[in-house]
Amino acid sequence: MVSADFLTLVTLQVTLREMIVSFRHRGLERLHVRGDRRRLNPDHVGKIERILDRLEVSESPVQMDLPGFRLHRLRGRLGDTWAVTVSANWRITFRFEGRNASDVDLVDYH
Repeated sequence: MVSADFLTLVTLQVTLREMIVSFRHRGLERLHVRGDRRRLNPDHVGKIERILDRLEVSESPVQMDLPGFRLHRLRGRLGDTWAVTVSANWRITFRFEGRNASDVDLVDYH
């Protein structure tokens, strides 16, 4: 018989599993981990938070294909990288390693 404490521990471990394993942009990491908005455009923070929240629960790029995100795959040497739109020419880019997002970055396309 499995104890209730063991089931609670297993449930907690699954619940706390981090899907975003690495950031390239320190401001995004600070926002995601600590809620620190200082190094980001205040006009973009709301959407960035929604994108990071969705990225945290996604297990593949396809799960990021939501209205307003405009998911697209990059080309050339960045062919394993995906991007979603924050605003105008700003994008959050990321890759997936298995079921985990990595190399999450905030880039200005122009």
